[in-house]
Amino acid sequence: MPTVAPLDLDGHCLAAGFLGEVPYFCLADGSIHRLDHGHKHTAPHDGLLCVEFDTANSRLITGGEDGKVVATAADGTSDIVAEAGRKWVTSVAAGPQKAVAWAVGRSAFCLLPDGKVKEFPHPRSVEGIAFAPKGMRLAVARYNGVTMHFAATEGKPAELEWAGAHTGVTFSPDGNFVVTTMQENALHGWKLADGKHMRMAGYPAKVKSLSWSFKGRWLASSGAPAAIVWPFTGKDGPMGKAPLEIGTRGNMMVTAVACHPTEEVVAIGYSDGMVLAGRFTDQKEVLLRRPGKGAITSLMWDREGRRVVFGSDAGDCGVVDVAG
Repeated sequence: MPTVAPLDLDGHCLAAGFLGEVPYFCLADGSIHRLDHGHKHTAPHDGLLCVEFDTANSRLITGGEDGKVVATAADGTSDIVAEAGRKWVTSVAAGPQKAVAWAVGRSAFCLLPDGKVKEFPHPRSVEGIAFAPKGMRLAVARYNGVTMHFAATEGKPAELEWAGAHTGVTFSPDGNFVVTTMQENALHGWKLADGKHMRMAGYPAKVKSLSWSFKGRWLASSGAPAAIVWPFTGKDGPMGKAPLEIGTRGNMMVTAVACHPTEEVVAIGYSDGMVLAGRFTDQKEVLLRRPGKGAITSLMWDREGRRVVFGSDAGDCGVVDVAG
């Protein structure tokens, strides 16, 4: 049976994850908590808005209401990457060779590996940013689509258009597809080779959590009473194919998803605090955590795929040892 080591924190947990073996919990008040031979915490921000776990470099990239972009190492030490004065940093992304990108208002910024910072202004506010799996290609989610910048060169950006407000963006692990979350209850995608559109609609709520399976064959999503898992096994992605529905609960919405690092399994968090694991092949489910005080806001597996860290909007967080 899975066992749960709880950690009750005072406030909304924005993101939970692992740096190496150490579980981290990032709260909206700007504090970062970790379970490293006891409970330790730091407060690098006055108000936290966005978090990215840069697992390749064993650090956290965070952006806050205080206008700071901060990198926090696995031992809890923090360095300021950039400061934007009194403006809010609304999105951050970690790229190859320790590149960092962040969004402030209508501009995206990128700290390149050589230490230079490039600004990419846009006509409307930048809502989400993501690096391609390889190279210095940066996707910027905006109103009516996505702008693709080659951050290290001066080339003209490519525009991917689709009407509506796009709030977040992700690349498939092979770099062949870009998918956005939208203000409406839908996802939208593009096949980069030919610009083909992929409409993924029908959600009863906004999609706030996405996770690619380890080989990129599946994309799991929140926003329904089950984890909606789209197949990306063919050259055209999910077009013409029905998604899997895993962990269906008629009266509870899925609020967070996290795919396993080596198996086709997804951890699913719900609005009542329950956490399940579900397998893609047969939709078999295992209960990882019973309902709690708040909705699950964040989930992440460790590198071995043996533990799941979770955070909630009520601060009742913890770590599940799946093996027990």
